[in-house]
Amino acid sequence: MIVLDSKLNCCGCTACSQVCPKQCITMKMDEEGFKYPIVDAEQCVDCGLCEKVCPYLNSYRIPKEKPASYACKTKDDDLRERSSSGGLFTVVATKVIKDGGVVFGAKFDSEWNVVHGFTEILEGLADFRGSKYAQSDLGDSFKRVKDFLKAGRIVMFTGTPCQIAGLNHFLQKSYENLITVDLICHSVPSPKVWSSYLKEIENNDKVVSVTFKDKSEGWAKYGLFIKGENGILDKGNHLENIYMKAFLSNLTVRPGCTNCPARCYKSGADITIADCWGFNKNHPDMNDDRGMSLALLHTSKGIQLYNSVLSQLDSLQIPYVEVEEKGNHSPIILSPKFHPYRSLFFRDYTKGKKETIFLLNKYVRKKEKKEQRISRIKQIVKSLLGEKLIRIIKSK
Repeated sequence: MIVLDSKLNCCGCTACSQVCPKQCITMKMDEEGFKYPIVDAEQCVDCGLCEKVCPYLNSYRIPKEKPASYACKTKDDDLRERSSSGGLFTVVATKVIKDGGVVFGAKFDSEWNVVHGFTEILEGLADFRGSKYAQSDLGDSFKRVKDFLKAGRIVMFTGTPCQIAGLNHFLQKSYENLITVDLICHSVPSPKVWSSYLKEIENNDKVVSVTFKDKSEGWAKYGLFIKGENGILDKGNHLENIYMKAFLSNLTVRPGCTNCPARCYKSGADITIADCWGFNKNHPDMNDDRGMSLALLHTSKGIQLYNSVLSQLDSLQIPYVEVEEKGNHSPIILSPKFHPYRSLFFRDYTKGKKETIFLLNKYVRKKEKKEQRISRIKQIVKSLLGEKLIRIIKSK
């Protein structure tokens, strides 16, 4: 029986609940908005499958070799403009669909909650395109993947590293017709916070579109853009928008993200897709600030799929040092640290006495003010020490 001794040891991948033969494990949302497994002990037969598929209890090893690394973008400028980075996801997913396959990914439901779904048609890929900064509800996606695989269908499953690890553990065997694609993941924010944020933003209007990586100010200044029936409801780059700032400063992230079991490429994915951050500095002559994808190829299946779409891409193989050391991709290795006021934020949030946006602003700014004070103190100390050293040197 799966026993959760700490929320730091659960990523919410649902592998345990989906593998249970008695269906006695349910994923229930806590007060922060994250789902955790709850076991009906009376129905449990102690088969041990839930423990066997948990990424925290059975973490994969770190690969010995670094993946082949490519900076790439689709040759279709319109598609790239509608994509978060360089459009690589849509290019490879289109190939899978045209080969008769099925593609799984994260999308918005009718209420703008982030959920996992699948499509067998090209038109359905638009739902999965673009980043979604809230943890997705996987539902029974792993079971559906297994059914398609057993039926001989090609399946491409995209998700966070922990979701890929969860799927691989759930399947308990390798499938030649499965292609797994993960992301370089910073962390996942609370779906409940996202939902309440949207409700406040709507303000008697109705949301009709959400773009988490709007490029109107350029790829490097990506931001949140929410449109309503009567006009723009929310707009601002990631350095301005309070929802984005709260996420990136780890105020609203899942506890288990600070103890991720799938970093360092331990998800078992075939391909990792991400924004190719650092490309503008490493290759300034090739950067147009409209988006560049990073492709990290881990397996022969990943290499084969990437090579099959090369004619549709502008692709440049880059040294791995540009990815990890020069590319601002620290989440490959490092789990985020809790925001210093995270517990206070969720304490106030769960009480429900203050609006979500008010609380996000309060605690994001509180940290910023603290950092500014520390920075000023350091500057004063550095200045005083410098003056002291000058006096010592002059006295000699």
